[in-house]
Amino acid sequence: MKAIILAGGLGTRLRPLTENTPKPLLPIKGKPIIEHALLNFKKHGITDVILSIGYRADLIKEYFGDGNKWGMQISYCVENEPLGTGGAIREASRGINETFLVINGDNLADFDWTEIINTHTTTGAKITLALFPVEDVTQYGIAELEDGRVKRFVEKPTKESAPSNLNNAGGYVMEPEILEILPEGFCMIERDCFEKLSPTGVIFSHCHSGQWFPTDTLEKYYHAEKNFDILEKEDE
Repeated sequence: MKAIILAGGLGTRLRPLTENTPKPLLPIKGKPIIEHALLNFKKHGITDVILSIGYRADLIKEYFGDGNKWGMQISYCVENEPLGTGGAIREASRGINETFLVINGDNLADFDWTEIINTHTTTGAKITLALFPVEDVTQYGIAELEDGRVKRFVEKPTKESAPSNLNNAGGYVMEPEILEILPEGFCMIERDCFEKLSPTGVIFSHCHSGQWFPTDTLEKYYHAEKNFDILEKEDE
């Protein structure tokens, strides 16, 4: 099974840290952010990974190479212009004709991919989203569920109107044919796929109970650096 890591953003909200260093290479506990994701994939037997990259792609390629250092196979899909999350997934997944995984590269998480894939297979979902409970629902897109299906997302609801406390954690299991809904060019997987397909009942949820740290702002990055626990068996 292949996995895609979305790591093409400019990281403008992380300046000055990203003035010369691409966001995926910013260190957390001594390792680049997306190296933690790679090691977690490997822990669950997923060793074929595509890095979707853009800003300072040369530095990312230089660091990860072909993945042999980690006992993995790493290839690259380089964005010459911003494609959005939807466009990036569409381009990186060309040629994939079976179930595949996607993560947002600016999140740190110890997703149990074995369990998420099992949920996906058992339910017969077209998309399975990893959801994570957040304290402040007013800052996120919050999922409304019905029998495990994602009915819709409510963007930054009030505490009183929130249908749950579950946020899209940026980990997906997807069937390739589902991407046919995406328009060409720049598009967002959240708006142009998840929101459109949620009412059809083909998107299922998997509630993640482990670690989840976004790192898309300086405040969140430093919080993750302080609180993230190195994934079990990372260094074995």
